[in-house]
Amino acid sequence: QVQLVESGGGLVQPGGSLRLSCAASGSIFSINDMGWYRQAPGKERELVAAITRIGSTNYADSVKGRFTISRANAQNTVYLQMNSLKPEDTAVYYCNADGVQTFAFVVIPRVWGQGTQVTVSS
Repeated sequence: QVQLVESGGGLVQPGGSLRLSCAASGSIFSINDMGWYRQAPGKERELVAAITRIGSTNYADSVKGRFTISRANAQNTVYLQMNSLKPEDTAVYYCNADGVQTFAFVVIPRVWGQGTQVTVSS
């Protein structure tokens, strides 16, 4: 069984920074893409940033220049550094892993974390 566990959310003032972490655990051989999504109340879940196994990145226009995604393949971990936070960044942030190959040669298409709340408010 593969699980993703996020950490690092919390309450921050506008203009502040937070760093989210997401660690995958289980019998994992490799992970293709990893990413962060967010869902604000009353809105659909949206992609924030994604990163491939070789480090190619993709960002939502709303976070370009403020957020940075990175990963540590050896630790099956993905990070999201969030700077210059705005109230509109308030949401539950979910990490995901796509194409998770286990040591049993099973490929799991997608795994989601449980989410971590980020609140930007003065």
